[in-house]
Amino acid sequence: MSSELNYRPRESVKAADNGQDVKQMEIKNDDDPYGEEKVGLKRQVGLLSGIALIVGSMIGSGIFVSPKGVLVNTESVGMSLVIWTLCGVLATFGALCYAELGTMIPKSGGEHAYLNEIYGPPIAFLFAWTAIIVLKPSALAIISLSFGEYVVAPFYEGSECGPPVSATKLVAVLCVILIVVINCASVKAATAVQNFFTVAKLLACALIIIIGFIEMGKGNTEYINPKVSFQGSTANVFAYGLAFYQGLWAYDGWNQLNYITEELINPYRNLPLAIVIGIPLVTTVYLMVNISYFTVMSPDELLQSGAVAVTFADRTLGVMSWIMPVAVAFSTFGAANGNCFACSRLSFVAAREGHMPQLLSMVQSTTITPFMAIVTSGFIAILMMIPSDFNQLVNYFSFASWLVYGATALGVITLRITDKDAIRPIKIPIPIPCIVVLSSVYLIAAPIINDPSVEFIYVIIFLILGIVMYFPVVRFKYQPRFMDSVTVFFQLLFDVAPPKGANEDERKE
Repeated sequence: MSSELNYRPRESVKAADNGQDVKQMEIKNDDDPYGEEKVGLKRQVGLLSGIALIVGSMIGSGIFVSPKGVLVNTESVGMSLVIWTLCGVLATFGALCYAELGTMIPKSGGEHAYLNEIYGPPIAFLFAWTAIIVLKPSALAIISLSFGEYVVAPFYEGSECGPPVSATKLVAVLCVILIVVINCASVKAATAVQNFFTVAKLLACALIIIIGFIEMGKGNTEYINPKVSFQGSTANVFAYGLAFYQGLWAYDGWNQLNYITEELINPYRNLPLAIVIGIPLVTTVYLMVNISYFTVMSPDELLQSGAVAVTFADRTLGVMSWIMPVAVAFSTFGAANGNCFACSRLSFVAAREGHMPQLLSMVQSTTITPFMAIVTSGFIAILMMIPSDFNQLVNYFSFASWLVYGATALGVITLRITDKDAIRPIKIPIPIPCIVVLSSVYLIAAPIINDPSVEFIYVIIFLILGIVMYFPVVRFKYQPRFMDSVTVFFQLLFDVAPPKGANEDERKE
């Protein structure tokens, strides 16, 4: 399939039931034996941008602001470093599972594409229902709020009450709007922003690591000495599940590249290569940054710090300590941009498959970006900032994420049995998906057993509601008549067009 796609206007067609003209586009593709191909996204993301998307999405505010979540659950420096390392290993194993599936099923949408292919539309819809409405937008909202806090904080330095919540939310909303504008403008603009902020946050991490080495050279290794660093480690097995959750939140984003497979140049090479470079790089950075923290702060001091990297900078950088809040702001903005980039592609693919309103699958005719999916993702994220506290409910959906990761890794094993002869550009050792599946079972069960709560019922109700929605909306394709008028209105307003003959083309392929 050629990556050079030439778009030309197609004659207007009549919208169903209302007789209005709807602009569509078709693509001329010289490599397409059928003469036409559905509207798609160009392959514009190279290896460097792919690595930047993984690294930039993974390194958010977590490693700078609050690595104490791992320490408070493990109760020792040594075990906290072990958990950080194991989180990196698990993220790498999970990403390798996704690399095999991503080269077998080279479609954008990540888990949605794989679950749809392996288990069928109901499971794929349930994932899309949960991820598009709750998981992805809430992550964008949380990251943007962290950005708002670090931008606003210097203006209220010394204030007893701290910055007002309204100011933080206003900056967070502006952050989301700016990211939406960048992503709607062009894929190259979004990846350029991602590349820049990824370099900026890696430089910030490098600064922390260099200072850490200097402190170790001075002999400040009291808390990282293996002879004492494991003293006091918790004996509660399920507490380590909560520590894993805290660590894996910092690693979240390891699967982002699979959401944009159709935009990745040479995905059979660049997808696995970006994974094996990006995730071990992040793991190494996280481990060295945590070690550096403990060369300057004791475990108790780290637990008492509201923003660990800022405290670290205050103690080591003197008048230049302002660098760290700026680095955190850069880091969160880059992570939010990567989240929006990937989330919009999930919405785009789910809508293209008929699992979400068709409007979300529409591509802007000039910029060739999934305009409506990007705008919708940003809009939902902004809505989620309105409540005073929605983080607790989002935390209870974390186990749903690992339910999806486990089901996807199980899909690798399932396809090895049901489709032995399939072409696998990448074939990972079978113990890797087995480890991911078993880890997922533990991570799903541990928080429920360790801290059972009625809020988990909310998640179950939401999932049941998704099953109920599947049958009329997807199975029987029910659509309110007013949706035709809404779709046409936004098509004309934003000059967007739906994929042409998606289902037909897929059957041909």
